[in-house]
Amino acid sequence: MKSILVPLKVTDDSDSALATAITVARRFDSYIEGFVVEPVFQMAVGDVVAAMPVTDAQFLEDWRERADAAHARFDKMMKRAGIPAGWQQLKGPESMFVGEYGRLFDLIVIRRAGEDDRSEVAETCQAALFESGRPVLLAPRDPVAALGDTIVISWNGSTETARTIGLGMPFIDAAKTVHVLTVEGATVAGPSGEQVADYLSRRGLTAKAVTAQPGNRSAGEAILEEAAALGADLLFKGAYTHSRLRQLVFGGPTKHILNHAELPVVMAH
Repeated sequence: MKSILVPLKVTDDSDSALATAITVARRFDSYIEGFVVEPVFQMAVGDVVAAMPVTDAQFLEDWRERADAAHARFDKMMKRAGIPAGWQQLKGPESMFVGEYGRLFDLIVIRRAGEDDRSEVAETCQAALFESGRPVLLAPRDPVAALGDTIVISWNGSTETARTIGLGMPFIDAAKTVHVLTVEGATVAGPSGEQVADYLSRRGLTAKAVTAQPGNRSAGEAILEEAAALGADLLFKGAYTHSRLRQLVFGGPTKHILNHAELPVVMAH
């Protein structure tokens, strides 16, 4: 994880993502690049979404002042942490940039959405997951001092979760303990959790398979509650192992975790 990309906002509510990125960078001696995107109006014309520049001069002046303040805050945090860093200020949409430019990075750190911006953050996160080919680290709303000592892998047998493990292996190799969690009834055809634990053990890791009954909980609720019970400070979850449209409309484990995770989560599709 030598190169980390962090989409930021001009307000300080994205500092938790930056703080999480710093925690990772200290662990892996990484470079961090932050960016903000000048807002645009998006208008759907049939199946095409067109991005139109904002023309309100006062709005843009205010936004650019806040962007300059965000840049100064970013530089201060990077210098204080002693981490090499870069900064970009771009024109939107953010999701398009992160999906394409993110291909140059080992990890994309995105903060978990709040009630007021779930659709925007979800769009950026989905672009990172589906377009960049890179893993996403979902940062909790409150910064964490450490992550990755106790990892819980939410294993459901899927290609997406296997890919998450492969792309996130630097975290797994550095962990002290790894739990491979399977929620009964929330799996697809594939290897068992015990087989995944055996695979990790052959790498010299301390890995243990755990199976949980969901009871009256949804799969997403069970994953988060069981991860907390196991003392996880980092969760691995394959993203959208069921249809993305189905999850957006009806809900699903990925959507629940995007909205409710209180710990850092590594995801890939």
